[in-house]
Amino acid sequence: MTPQRFRSSSVRDALAQAKEALGPSALVLGTRLVPASGWRGWLGGREVEVSAFIGAGVSENRRSWTTNTAHAARTVTTDARSPVTDGLVARLIATGLDRDLAESVVEQMPQARRRDASQGQIREALASCLLPIAARGQALGDVNVFIGPPGVGKTTTIAKIAAQARARGERRFRLVAADGYRVGAIEQLRLYADIIGSPFVVARTPEEVTGAVNGSKLPVLVDTPGLSPANEEAGAFLAALAALPHVRTHLVVPGATTPRDFDRLWERFAGAGADRIVMSKVDEAETVMPLVRALREREVPVSLIGLGQRVPEDLVEGEPEMIAACLLGQVPVVHA
Repeated sequence: MTPQRFRSSSVRDALAQAKEALGPSALVLGTRLVPASGWRGWLGGREVEVSAFIGAGVSENRRSWTTNTAHAARTVTTDARSPVTDGLVARLIATGLDRDLAESVVEQMPQARRRDASQGQIREALASCLLPIAARGQALGDVNVFIGPPGVGKTTTIAKIAAQARARGERRFRLVAADGYRVGAIEQLRLYADIIGSPFVVARTPEEVTGAVNGSKLPVLVDTPGLSPANEEAGAFLAALAALPHVRTHLVVPGATTPRDFDRLWERFAGAGADRIVMSKVDEAETVMPLVRALREREVPVSLIGLGQRVPEDLVEGEPEMIAACLLGQVPVVHA
């Protein structure tokens, strides 16, 4: 039977409509938020749409069809029998989470917490779902290479890392500009190094960058040009860095990046061996959900999150709680 759809301003009311029309044996396939009808929709209003069909008295063939429905649909059907659970899923979707992640978050929460779940409880459950894409205290290593296209925030990210270490009284970093192309970026990094008091080296050949890294007694942060490994000269730099031991390569990606654009970036810089993501410019993104979806699909960990342009304040490690806060629009103001 073709599912029927019922709309209302709340999940409870839409489910009541379905049961009234189809009977108590109605099976719910799913719920979603849709634009409201009429002028309310023009003004951005939304309402809940429930898809349901009659589940009782079906033939063996139809029973078989129901049994073989996709796993995700069966999960939604089971959860949707509880208005509280279904309402919480809809609430999370309304905050910007996609359905799969919203349902995973609700599954993490005990039934008793779902009716009046606080923002803190939701964020805690969401953070547990994001563990596979969080660096969890392993953001930086002895040698850290930052790659990505021009303008994504590589140089600023390096400056923030070095300045935060200096402010906390930790070991200084050596800053290396492996870039023979961007004179302005080199001078910007040199200025940051002078202010912070970090050693600074310009490496214009692969041999120079290898020497700058191997000859350092300090942990190293390497800035690179915004060129992919497909560029012969840039590829030589990146290959030399990838051959060094204990290297962590961070692909810097703006928070507003779509899954399609992320896939293109990932493939473009595949030859550089990226094993971490820096989520930059989160303050400029309406939502980071599309990027997080792409990272979950590839299981790539987030090492750092750039929250703004301030140096050194606007940078935090990619802990699951912080990624969750970004998704929920609860990014805190970081003070110096």
